[in-house]
Amino acid sequence: MSFTRTKRESIKKYILDKIADSTSDIVNKTASAFDVTPNTVYRYLRELTADHIIDRSGRKYTLAKNEYYYSLVLSDIAPDSEDKIYEQYLEPHIKNLAENIVSMWTYCFTEMMNNVIDHSQGTEVSIYINQDYMNTSVIIDDNGVGIFKKIQTHYGFETLEDAILELFKGKLTTDKLHHSGEGVFFSSRIMDVFAAISSGKIFSHTEFDEVVEDLNEFPALRDFQNYQVGTAILMKLSNFSKKTSKEIFDQYANVNGGFVRTSIPIKNIYPTYPVSRSQAKRLTHRFDSFKEVELDFNGVSEIGQGFAHELFVVFHKQHPEVQLIPFNANADIQRMIHHVLN
Repeated sequence: MSFTRTKRESIKKYILDKIADSTSDIVNKTASAFDVTPNTVYRYLRELTADHIIDRSGRKYTLAKNEYYYSLVLSDIAPDSEDKIYEQYLEPHIKNLAENIVSMWTYCFTEMMNNVIDHSQGTEVSIYINQDYMNTSVIIDDNGVGIFKKIQTHYGFETLEDAILELFKGKLTTDKLHHSGEGVFFSSRIMDVFAAISSGKIFSHTEFDEVVEDLNEFPALRDFQNYQVGTAILMKLSNFSKKTSKEIFDQYANVNGGFVRTSIPIKNIYPTYPVSRSQAKRLTHRFDSFKEVELDFNGVSEIGQGFAHELFVVFHKQHPEVQLIPFNANADIQRMIHHVLN
């Protein structure tokens, strides 16, 4: 029996997804999902192995990986040459992927590399590329002052956590003359996985539920435990992603293309639910850079009266041009907001 090309590709994609997830009993599950015989599934497994898409060790299958490592001296890199670095080191490994994938990698890689060149104050940068049939991962690793410490020092924040909080908002830069401060914000939303790791802490907007915590909370990132100096940027994107950079930009832009909207995951900012005016004041720092600020209360059980009053009454009176939009707020939070407004 001959299958259509679409069905053959669907079967292979299903098999590869299950291998990537370390699913057991792949043969029987695939046979059941597509109403085919186990022999048919084994035939596809042999084809994928012969094409070097998967590796086999006994009865265990894994995705075949290609790894690349490049080390560069920053003093040898000319200013504004991040596009040349992209063309030389990453583009050869992704140029055959779909146009939307190439576009997303072009933006994110060049933005992160530009940050290293202009801001890191380091002497070296390393580029790690890990690629299999399903995904491409890139780590850009420098030995500079560290992204969180750089922000903390420049703005005079009391803690590293205050500096990390600002990254959630976007439009954050230590060089307003030459940078818009949008690179980390948009890259963290374009990539399937994005993490900035420095000073023993992590900023992430994706796989780690946007949590800002000490690195020891993430065993998968144990290799970066000693990142007290420098910064490692981890990015991962599916080779089959259907999203586009434009879709992400449009979520935060107005009709003229301006970056006017941001979204803040409240649960990742505070170790417990926020209660005080001082917490709200730190939160609203630079909110006046936007026209709309979405406050995502998903996972937050309640908020204090002082926190709510400072946000929805005091800040609103001081900045009526900025619209604060609470969403994913439970009944208790909605009642507190209505209470302070009334």
